[in-house]
Amino acid sequence: MADGFVLDFTVYSAAPTISCFLSTRLASLHQAQLSQLFAEDLISVDGQIASENQVLAVGQKVAVSLSDHYEEPVDTHWRKLWENDEILAVFKPHLLPVSRTTRNLYNTLISLVRRQTTYEDAHLLHRLDTETAGIILLAKNKVADQKWKPRLDQLISKKVYHAWVEGIPEWDELSYECELSEKVGSPIRCQMYVVDQAESDLYPKPKQSQTLFRVLRKEEGKSLIECELMTGRKHQIRAHLAHLGHPIIGDKIYSKGGQYYLKRLDKELGKADFAELGSEYQRLTAVRVDINPDDQSVTIRVDSRD
Repeated sequence: MADGFVLDFTVYSAAPTISCFLSTRLASLHQAQLSQLFAEDLISVDGQIASENQVLAVGQKVAVSLSDHYEEPVDTHWRKLWENDEILAVFKPHLLPVSRTTRNLYNTLISLVRRQTTYEDAHLLHRLDTETAGIILLAKNKVADQKWKPRLDQLISKKVYHAWVEGIPEWDELSYECELSEKVGSPIRCQMYVVDQAESDLYPKPKQSQTLFRVLRKEEGKSLIECELMTGRKHQIRAHLAHLGHPIIGDKIYSKGGQYYLKRLDKELGKADFAELGSEYQRLTAVRVDINPDDQSVTIRVDSRD
């Protein structure tokens, strides 16, 4: 097979032919190229060149080489933490997008789960920023997704994150409440701000927010903080900590005045930029999620290795 971006699949359920198998697993662009991929010997089964009408058996390995396709290199080592009949809890590493982006079509959490497990119809129940690591919940199929996504507030009773931040807070514990909103005229459209009541007309959609903070560790120039979400607003932890004077290390929007987020719009960041930011990614990890599926009460934890 030719060099290029290689997609690997494991056959978990019987399919009439390899063409049928791939037609539901490739993006539309590559579905249209399927006959050409076979003609150019870019598809194999268990290491042998495949034919278009070849019948697959459960357990076989299918590889597709997309010679003209490129994706941003990411950490694809997600792992399963917990599951029941309907829900799957997994750990997502930093920099792995949860779903399709402009740079990654196949190397995303949802695509990897669908390719590497029996849950070929898995759906995301909620999201994490690409740069944030930690626990994320998926529905194993469309039926479970339709059941739990509208009831997510009932399903999830607690969310806790760990964040490495710049500086040493004067407090050891803090309950922080404010209104958060985007801001008219902001150079970063997605950035959230603590609402200044003196200029309330600049904040179009203020929403009440609350986070409980507890300092876990203090080191030279930085601190590890436990963050428990009492509300679930966009960028809540990141915006709160930045407003308190302790932005998350590596946060391109909320630290260093957002200059590295804006710079990245024009060109790639380099080693000197990451050295100034303190990290290639924001040092935020979802470490605990408490859920209540049906009559159960489950606490899912992960060690913060960041």
